[in-house]
Amino acid sequence: MTPRLSRAEYEVNKGEGNKRRMKRLVEEGPPPGLLAYLGGESVAWCAIAPRERFRRLANSRILAPVDDRPVWSIACFFVAKKHRGRGVSVGLLDAAARYARNRGARIVEGYPVEPRKNPMPAVFAYTGIASAFRRADFVEVERRSLTRPVMRREL
Repeated sequence: MTPRLSRAEYEVNKGEGNKRRMKRLVEEGPPPGLLAYLGGESVAWCAIAPRERFRRLANSRILAPVDDRPVWSIACFFVAKKHRGRGVSVGLLDAAARYARNRGARIVEGYPVEPRKNPMPAVFAYTGIASAFRRADFVEVERRSLTRPVMRREL
């Protein structure tokens, strides 16, 4: 729920309150993101929706809109530890792009990190890693921070 709420809203509902809000989003639709499965087990998640659904992006100086073109945003990721480093993120990015295109999007955008140190602690990679975006045919279109490119894929 972090990218969907203001910092204050997130903090007030921290824990169970935010879990209930996410459950409500899932039940009411449209889906707030995609799950990746391997052998029937869910192993990864990404949040994808039109950019305006992610309130934190609206107030971000670093992730401010690049232009006035409508975009769908991939705002966060999670890959189960035992499945990291196997290309799951790349597959999930491809699926997210197809999902957005099938719903009328022309551009999908992400805000990954560009690690300055390897290995990077996983807790800081919740927006994805730039190298995975590149492997999924996203290109850097803006960089207002040393470690946070804005990357897009034209659909």
